[in-house]
Order: sequence, then structure tokens, then C-alpha cells
Amino acid sequence: MLVTYAKQETVEPLKTLGGYLGKGIVGSIFMFLGIMFTGFGTLRFFQTEVSAFDGGSWGSLAPYGITLAVLAFMVVLLVLSLLRAKKAVS
Repeated sequence: MLVTYAKQETVEPLKTLGGYLGKGIVGSIFMFLGIMFTGFGTLRFFQTEVSAFDGGSWGSLAPYGITLAVLAFMVVLLVLSLLRAKKAVS
């Protein structure tokens, strides 16, 4: 009976925690890849497809600024969703 109780209170919660940790790591890797590819795609789009940014220092720096703004917007959305999820749990 003591062994069963010890397993119930130690081993099983650790297994559950390991499952959550594994899913969290996989999710964070996919979030990183998604944000990275969004940034690269946005930058490449504005550098190659938008002719308004051809030539001059403004033309070469503007795509980087726009990409930075898009990525900052994505970070704001991520933080807001985390705060909303935390508030729903409380």
C-alpha cells in the first residue's frame, strides 16, 4: 500500500509534468520557426516584390523597418494571448 501511494504521489505527477514539458518544447520550436519564416518572408517580399523600395538608403532600410514592425506586432499579439490565457486560468 505504501509503494502504491508513493508511486501515485511522485512518479505519476512527474510523468504528467514530462508530457506537458514535451508538448511545450515542441510548441515553442514551432512558434520560433513560424516567427522566423514570417520575418524572412516579409523581408524578402519587400526587398524583391515592392518596387517602391528600389535605390537609395531609404529603399534599402525600409524593408527592414517594416519587417521589424511586423515581428513586433506578432510579439504583442503573443503577449496579449498569454495574458488572456493567464487571466482565464485565475
